[in-house]
Amino acid sequence: MQESFILFYCLLFIVAFLYASVGHGGASGYLALMAIFAISPAVMKPTALLLNLFVSSTSFIQFYRGGHFKWKTFWPFALASIPFSFVGGMMAIESSIYKKILGLLLLIPVIRFFFFKNTDPKDFKPSNIPLSLAIGGIIGLLSGMIGIGGGIILSPILLLLKWADQKQTAAISAAFIFVNSVAGLGGQLIKGFEFNSHMLAYVGVAFVGGICGAYFGALKFPQTVLKNVLACVLALAAYKLLFTHA
Repeated sequence: MQESFILFYCLLFIVAFLYASVGHGGASGYLALMAIFAISPAVMKPTALLLNLFVSSTSFIQFYRGGHFKWKTFWPFALASIPFSFVGGMMAIESSIYKKILGLLLLIPVIRFFFFKNTDPKDFKPSNIPLSLAIGGIIGLLSGMIGIGGGIILSPILLLLKWADQKQTAAISAAFIFVNSVAGLGGQLIKGFEFNSHMLAYVGVAFVGGICGAYFGALKFPQTVLKNVLACVLALAAYKLLFTHA
């Protein structure tokens, strides 16, 4: 039992590091990890959202300091997503359905990390406010329901629409994850939730991993290797959630 706790904390640090290095809070990774270690969905959602707050804020600060944040692109997504994330946070989903939805959502960053390369600056396009509002509302609802910040969904959309480059996408996603996680936790508070007794340790490990990952991701490392490693881990977690009963 002690060995499994040590393994969990080591993997939690790695997940936080990898996600923060590419501008994400990591909720989808934390959820996948908790599912593998048989933690109940009732604990998974608020735990992942709380961890998101610490890691996404750290990631955002590093990418913001690097000059990568675009407020004009960010605000319409956030404006629509916040109320819908709050509503989603109040929704309860049956455990088996919850895991299938999570498994499908994990495939989104896998596709993004493997197939979406950096955008050439000459290909950039201005963001569209009505479309951003619609996308933000949909992502917000899904985020609150599942217990994620929504960055794994927003990031490939930004790159596909050519509204931001890789690091601008990371900065926007980190801020988006933070506000969505606050709103989702608000919905969870209204509904009522339980925290795992090891929550403080979870937060401490994820926070340190997030600081390290955000620093190296924003300032030091080329991100190709990190993204490919993370994509492989998420693909394995998605397979487990979708095709096994564990």
